[in-house]
Amino acid sequence: MSGITLTAGVRQNLQTLQSTADLLATTNNRLATGNKVNSAVDNPNSYFTAAGLNNRASDLSTLQDSMGLAVQTINAASQGIDAISKLVSQAKSTANQALQADYHSANLSLDVTAKDYSASGASKTLTIKIGDHASTSITLTQNVTSAGVLKAAISAAGISGLSVSTSGTAVKLTVASGENVTVGGTSTATGEALDNTALTSTDGIDDRQVYVDQYNKLLTQIDEQAGDASFNGVNLLQSGTTLSVVFNEKGDSKLDIEGKDVSSTGLGLTSVSDWTSKTKINATISALDKATTTLRAQSTAFGNNLSVVQNRQSFTKNMISTLQTGASNLTLADSNEEAANLLALQTRQSLATTALSISNQANQSITKLF
Repeated sequence: MSGITLTAGVRQNLQTLQSTADLLATTNNRLATGNKVNSAVDNPNSYFTAAGLNNRASDLSTLQDSMGLAVQTINAASQGIDAISKLVSQAKSTANQALQADYHSANLSLDVTAKDYSASGASKTLTIKIGDHASTSITLTQNVTSAGVLKAAISAAGISGLSVSTSGTAVKLTVASGENVTVGGTSTATGEALDNTALTSTDGIDDRQVYVDQYNKLLTQIDEQAGDASFNGVNLLQSGTTLSVVFNEKGDSKLDIEGKDVSSTGLGLTSVSDWTSKTKINATISALDKATTTLRAQSTAFGNNLSVVQNRQSFTKNMISTLQTGASNLTLADSNEEAANLLALQTRQSLATTALSISNQANQSITKLF
């Protein structure tokens, strides 16, 4: 109000009270919000610098969540490899059991009504093959009067590992190694008695087939296990899969993790129709050993990748904390300091009010002269 004239003392005290009131309002606001910089008006440099730090911390926090998903994806793949390794080990155990089992014996049935190969130009050639070894040919040129005569002819050939016995009109061939015995025959005689069908029959017990069935079922389980190792739609146990883990907000720091096909096909394992020889079984065991080596190498690769991602995850967590701390140092108020300021301002306000009252009393004393 321009029409009112205040003395210098009163005006000075009034200005002090107004300044104190402004400072009290600022201090109360800092205590209420916890910030000494609440807008760009308070301190433009601190406000925008803190905003930049907080924005980067927010971006890194989003990336940290992605790293957490990547860690679980790698863990799922590693657990899948562990499970598949156990299945491969079980398959190898099955193959080793098959090595200890007998395959089957071959029986040669004789028709005793017509068996004379002693005539001129008549002969019967038997071909006996054990496993994958070279075959042995035995030519019959005599009168085969019984199973014993045929047994003697075969025994005379001296086939290593072959045991020959008779049972009625049948000759039974077995081998101690348990390998398959196959027999073939050709004839130049008319009115053939020992027909080829009888000579290639394989009567007996096949203990290995049950292991063949078990092995093939394990391969199916390996395929299913590899297909079930996905996490969040990403399966690192399949070829053509790449998991990209981004480490910074610019996207120029990242780790690409390549998937690996660890199905039975990817491991070089194929189903088997028979284990008629130890050679076939040993070939399967060799393939299983290679599969185990592949799984161990891939497990190590996943372990290294997991370590890298976890290290960056920890680093990112610490970086977020550093950025947030830096932003807080620029904007947060010191509650202890502000509380002390509030107490001091309240005291100043009280003193200023008292001083203003005294100044008014001095003016009032002049009126007493009238």
